[in-house]
This record gives sequence, C-alpha cells and structure tokens, in this order.
Amino acid sequence: MTPAPEAEARQKIDALLVAAGWLVQDAAAAHIHAGRGIAIREFSLPGHGFADYLLYVDGKAAGVIEAKKVGSTLTGVEVQSTKYTQGLPAGLPRWHNPLPFCYESTGVETRFTNGLDPEPRSRNVFAFHRPEMLADLLDIAGTTGLPSDLGGASIAAEFQPQTFLARLQHMPELVTEGLWPAQIKAIQNLEFSLKENRPRALIQMATGSGKTFTSINFIYRLIKFAGARRVLFLVDRGNLGRQTLKEFQQFVSPYNNFKFSEEYIVQHMTSNVLDTTARVTICTIQRLFSMLKGRELPEELDEESMSELGSLFKEPEPIEYNPDFPIGSFDIIVTDECHRSIYNLWRQVLEYFDAYLIGLTATPSKQTFGFFNKNLVMEYGHPHAVADGVNVNYDVYRIKTSITEQGSAVEAGYYVDKRDRETREVRWEQLDDDVSYEAKQLDRDVVSVDQIRTVIQTFRDKLFTEIFPNRTEVPKTLIFAKDDSHAEDIVKIVREEFGKGNDFAQKITYRTTGAKPEDLISAFRNSYFPRIVVTVDMIATGTDIKACECVFFMRSVKSRAYFEQMKGRGVRIINDNDLQAVTPDAVTKDHFVIVDAVGVCEMDQTDSLPMERKKNVGFEKLLQAVAFGNAEPDVISSVAARLARMEKKLTTDEQAEVANLLDGKTLKELTGDLVEALDPDNHLVRAQKLFSVTEPDTKQMRQAAAQVIGEAVKPLCNPELRELLLAIKKKNEQIIDTVSTDTLIFSGFTEEKARGVVESFEQFIADNKDEITALQVLYSKPYKQRLRFEDVRELAEKLVAQVEQLQIYQTHPQGWEKRVPDELWAAYQKLQAGKVRGASANHILTDLVSLVRFAMHQDNELVPFPEKVQVNFRTWVEQQQTSGKSFTSEQRKWLEMIRDHIAANLQIETDDFDYAPFAQAGGIGKVWQLFGDGLNVILDELNEALAA
Repeated sequence: MTPAPEAEARQKIDALLVAAGWLVQDAAAAHIHAGRGIAIREFSLPGHGFADYLLYVDGKAAGVIEAKKVGSTLTGVEVQSTKYTQGLPAGLPRWHNPLPFCYESTGVETRFTNGLDPEPRSRNVFAFHRPEMLADLLDIAGTTGLPSDLGGASIAAEFQPQTFLARLQHMPELVTEGLWPAQIKAIQNLEFSLKENRPRALIQMATGSGKTFTSINFIYRLIKFAGARRVLFLVDRGNLGRQTLKEFQQFVSPYNNFKFSEEYIVQHMTSNVLDTTARVTICTIQRLFSMLKGRELPEELDEESMSELGSLFKEPEPIEYNPDFPIGSFDIIVTDECHRSIYNLWRQVLEYFDAYLIGLTATPSKQTFGFFNKNLVMEYGHPHAVADGVNVNYDVYRIKTSITEQGSAVEAGYYVDKRDRETREVRWEQLDDDVSYEAKQLDRDVVSVDQIRTVIQTFRDKLFTEIFPNRTEVPKTLIFAKDDSHAEDIVKIVREEFGKGNDFAQKITYRTTGAKPEDLISAFRNSYFPRIVVTVDMIATGTDIKACECVFFMRSVKSRAYFEQMKGRGVRIINDNDLQAVTPDAVTKDHFVIVDAVGVCEMDQTDSLPMERKKNVGFEKLLQAVAFGNAEPDVISSVAARLARMEKKLTTDEQAEVANLLDGKTLKELTGDLVEALDPDNHLVRAQKLFSVTEPDTKQMRQAAAQVIGEAVKPLCNPELRELLLAIKKKNEQIIDTVSTDTLIFSGFTEEKARGVVESFEQFIADNKDEITALQVLYSKPYKQRLRFEDVRELAEKLVAQVEQLQIYQTHPQGWEKRVPDELWAAYQKLQAGKVRGASANHILTDLVSLVRFAMHQDNELVPFPEKVQVNFRTWVEQQQTSGKSFTSEQRKWLEMIRDHIAANLQIETDDFDYAPFAQAGGIGKVWQLFGDGLNVILDELNEALAA
C-alpha cells in the first residue's frame, strides 16, 4: 500500500536525519541521552499541537522540524514552526527560549532558520545539519541550559550568541597597505554583502588584477575576525590548486606579520581525505564531485579542466547526501573561474554545502550573473585595469597565409608521409588519388609542414622589426596549439627556424613527460629559458606568467570567456627588474602582443550554453562523461556508435588488450550490451522484476532504466580501459603534406591598434591646440604666421614626450622617436585606405603637417608633404608661365632644389644657399646670378605657395 504523502515525507525525513547522525525516536520511547542528537517524533506542545520532530542536542532541546508533504511551499509554514519553538513546556531543559533552530522539510526540499543570527532568515539546505554542528553553534560560555523556571531563559537572554553572521557585523577596519584600490573595494563590498546575509556574491576582476590575492585577504579576515570554521577554495585544475597553495603560503598577515600557513592549516586535496583541522581546503571541483559520490578520481582527471564536461549532462547524475561530508563542512565556498564551474554537473557540488558562495571570474556570462543572484559586488574589467596600471593593453598582429585561409591539395602520384596520430610513427605512401583538404582540417587530418613553417618564419622575420622593434631577445612567448601532436610539430619547427636548441622552445601539455609540468611552468615564469612555450590548454587559464609579452594563437577558440582567459596570460604587469631578469633587453612591459595566425580575434565568440547539446563532442569527453556517471541515452548511444566503428579496425593485439580489461568480453560484445541497455523493453522487464508490478509507473521505469544502463556502462568506469580505447582511437593516420608550398598573404597590426593610435593622436591635437606653436599656426586659417621647421620639431618632441608619459600608444616609446610619422601614417592607412597615399614611403618629419591637417579635416586626403609640395610647385610654375614668365633649364634646376628644400624644411631663406645641395652648385653667388633682384620675390612666393 502506497503511504500517504505526509507519511512518505516523514520516511524521507527520517532517512535524512539518520544519515546526518541523529537518533530518531518516538515520544513514548524517548531517551534524550542516547546520543548527541535526538529527534523525537510527534512531540506534544500544550497549546500548540504536536511538533513533527523535536530536536535535542546534548540532552537539551534545540529546535524543531515541521514536516510537510512533497510539493508544499515551505516559507508559508515558517509561522507554524516558529510557534513550536516557543511552546516547549516549562521544566524541560533547553538551550534557549525560544528554541534557536527551526527546519521545514518535505524530505525533498528543506529550509533552515538559525535563530541565533541577527535578523534570522530561512534558507534552503541540502539536508539536515549534524548534531555536532548545532552543538558548535550553541557552544557559548555562560549558557547553562537550565530550565526556564530555574533561570535558564534569563541567563540565555543576557548572552548574544556570536554566530558567524553576528561576528560579521563587527569586523575591524581593513588594513589597506599593499592592496590596490580595486582589491580594497572588492573586499569591502564583499564584507558588506555578507553582513546583509546575502548567500551568493560575484567578484568580477580582470585577469592579472589579483583575484587570488584579494581572496586570500578576505578569507584571512573571515577566519580571524568572523570565526569562519573552514573555507573551501575550488579550482578546476590541479596545477591551479598548487599555484593557489603557494599564494596562501606566501601571504603575510598585515595584522601580525605571520604567514597564513603559520597561523592556519591549508590543505591542498590530492586524495579523497578531508583534513578536518584545516581552515582552508583547496580542491578541484571534479575531485569534490567524486568525493561526494564516494568514488576515487583518476589522477589525470584532476589535472584537466572539466569545464566543458557539464554541458554533456542533460540531467546530471544526482548527488545524494554523503555522511562523510556533512553539509556544514564549510562556512564559505570560493569558486575560482566560476563562469566554468556553475553548470549542470558542477552546480550540485556548490549547492550541496550550507555555505556562502563567492564567485571569482574575469569573464562572467549571463548565466553567471543569474546564478549569483545578480549580486555583483565588484566589477573591474580589463579597460579599468589598464587605466589603473594594473593590466597592460595589447596589440593584435595578424598573420595570414594561403593554406591557413583556404587549405590546399596534393595531386596523385606524389609521395606523402602518413603518421600515426598516437605513436607518431611515419611511413611513406604514393597517392593514387588527389587529396584536397580545407583549412579546418589542418593539424587534425592533415599537417601542412610549410603552413606551420611559413607562420613561424613570418613571426621570426617580423619580430624585431614590427612586432617588438629594436629588441634582440625573443620575448617570452606562449603559443596555443590545437592538440598535443600539433604542439609537437610547432616546437620542432620553432627550434629549426630560430636556429636554437631544446631549451629555447618547449612543449607544456598534459602529456609532457620527464620534467613535471609545474617545473616547466616555473622555468618559463622565472628563468631565461624557455623563451617560447607551446601548450594546448594547460596554461590557458589562471596560470600566472607575468613576464609573458606575446600570446600566439595557432588554434581557434569559440568560447568568449575562454578566449578572454587565454588572452589574459599576457595582461599581467611586472616590475622592470623582474622582467629584465628573464628578458635582459626589455625596458618595461607597457603592452603585450597577440599574434593571431588563425583569425581568432576576428571570430564571433559566444557564451557557452550549459544545456546546449553539442553535436560534435570528442570521444575523450564522452568517456569522461561516462566516468562521472553520465548514463543518458544520447551519450551512451554516441559512445556505442564510436565503439562500433572502432571495433572494425582493431588489430589482433588490440582485441586481446581490450578483452583482457573486459574479463574476456570483446569490444563488439560491450557495444552490444550498451545498445541493449538502451532498449525500453529491457527497462520494462527490469521494472516489472524490481517492483513486482505488471505496469510500472514513470518513476519506476526511470529507476529501472538507470539500473540497466548503469550495469552496461560499468566496464567504461575502468580508467585503464578508457585509456586504451583513447589510444586506439587516436591511431588514425595524419597525412603529412610536404608538397604544398604556403605563401604569406598579410602580416601586420590590426584595426584595433590603429584606431587607438588615431584616437590618441587626434585627442592630443585637440588638447594642445592652444599650447603648441605648430598647432596654433595650423588651426588658424589663413595662417597668422608662417609655419617653421622648429615648430614642427617642437610638435614631434611634445608628441614623443606625451607617449612616454601617458603611454597613449601600445608600442615602445624609443621606437617613436624615429617613427612617429610612420606609425601614424600606417594607422590612418589601416582605417581609411581610400583616402591615404604613400603608405609605404619613408616618411619625414614634415609629414606631420599633412597628418595634422588630415586629422583636423582641413585636407580630404592624407598625402605625404613632399607630394603636396610637388603639386603646389607645378601649379606655381604654370601660373608663372601664364603670366608670361619663363625659366631656363638651369633656373628650373635651382627651382626644383628650392622645392625639395621646402618639402623637407617647410621654408627657405637666403642663408640656406650656403649649405648642401646649393653650395655644391655655386651657392648664394650663383643663385643671385641666375635670378638677380627677383630672387627675394621668388623665395617669398615659393615659401607661401608650396607649404600651403
């Protein structure tokens, strides 16, 4: 017989209480000293009816539970349960009057109110707290637990229990020494949010602005001054956990000069054992999920980001209460890179514990805002960080090649290499048919050696002339590759093209062997070698490489948030001495450069949608999903289809290896089991057997299906089998195209930099039009005075000084001293190509006149100043001829020399004829001989007409 809804709810509540360490007793058989926590059913409260459960802690009444049927809304029940807390008969031992703890529960949903808090407010909890947890909350000096008629209530009234929330109201003033303004604001705003008892808070701070340091500061304060018992710091990869641990260990308290780890134990979890003495626990979110599920986590999964895995779960495998990890284990949960850790599979982990949630991210999505109840306590983006000098800005240098953009083809008859993707064993084969490939197949199905080489050669050739002019040391450069095999190819070609050894360029991926990845990362961060590191995604997020000045994309990225994180590897500031310690010829890190070889900066990235069904999910991700308990039909069906295709290509040795791990079964039989497990008829048979019914209901069918599918996928939970299957899957061959020759289509900085240069230049002109003589002259039409070369030189010097002072351009100031006109001209050419001539010319100082006139919209075209002088000169000569004047060939030669002098110097005076090139042709005497008394008139006219 199916129990009534209320009875069913109480059965679930009983089970939850027992799991949390409570002894559940009937009122008639109550024994309040049988354990630390006793839950007495149907306890009579005269004048108030019956409390569904009265909770005793250490022999004294502490709270009540009001049970309701599943589906009941619980906030409306709080009035009733609050009355029960006030109705305990006189003479019974209690902790406080009214009783401090109040639950409302359906067995599915539970709400809890801590009456010891200031302005108590109910909240959802995953399950019931353990008795020890409530005892800790009640452990206040001076409270006796005496019956109210013997003074217990009056004694209790004299004490204001100092709960975590209560202590938050009296935090000492923040010591701001050593903190940036944004960090100060983040800490103060967060503490204000916590004082208001807001359960979730989001801190958005740009990459490189010190999110972890900010977190350690507020964590320290919450432990020391608010009495937080334990804080959980969640990361999504093992190496980020190690990096975070080092930052905790290095933190020095501004209140007593002790290091954090000298005052409090900090645990970095590398196993499923929680150190209950630790005040801070650092853990990956995937390990915590495995712990709650009672599973061991394969070591390799602790080192990989699981951010994409959540999207494969249409209905995540539910987490159930685990007695080994009570819901009160943590007071605070800080989740780093929270934009990746709040979806589907991982959201349950965060909501399991009864703790305040604090999210850290540089790139929040709409769903991130929603999850944290739109409680954005700090918003500090990259532009603010650049303005404050906390981050550096970046330029984008684009490299386009023919094969990168369009793919290529190899004709039949050519010999090509074919390489095993896994073993990288190479064999030769003559093509019987033409092979064509698209750009998207590069480095997956086909490796075009010359495409990689052309990109790297362009980078090498432009590095010290355009990308980092006037430098001789290769800046610390991080290259993002598509996969481990692609990274291997890039490393080899980088070493060859730069003519350097193994130390110069190294690969750091999850498959790096020999040196530990963290040791290689440390060397990249702190040592001269390596100069160039190639990775896939191991250093894509969180990893701190302050000396990195170049981020090089040879792979595309679809996720906006992930792309921002990858770019963020270059934004961090570094002091000049530390930078020069690893890059001796660097002056200062005032910017970094993104080298974009695939057009990633031109793509439309999107926020990843947690419920999106991904059609092209990699085999590795599917197996990881199964390892984490995903038994959804779509996922299992996809795995079965991949295994079926794989089974047909197995060698005899591979069949034997699979059978050994499947206890004699073949891969074909495993595939068959998976397919059979998806058959609804099999679910029906299992449900009929499980529940002894002819027509199971929906819930029973779902439970039976989960059991059938779970049994079928159990072999795939073996990490050794998964590793073997992945190795076999990767043994498809890549064609190595050594035939196609790639060509460079374009290399140069992008419009983003050009726009910044132009805007800064035009703002400079507007701000200084009344201060700099050259600008005063150029702004006055007609000119109040003639523009002199000294005025233009002053303009150039002021402009360079402004660059050095304000860093208004993202390039090295020492490059601007000689290249001001070149850089400005290139920027206008990028933005307004149809109106700009002479982009490839070697510009001279007087070209600044043309630039200023164009910027002020006095000229419709940007033309080199000498070209404009040429046009004006031809017009003047024509006017002279029209008026009846003519010139001899020798006079014409001297007029052309005068023209060229004005083009370079803005004007000419008689003293100039004593210098080259005039002196070599006869000097002042010769010019007087040729032009006589008309010379001064001619010079005045040319000065006026040519420089106009």
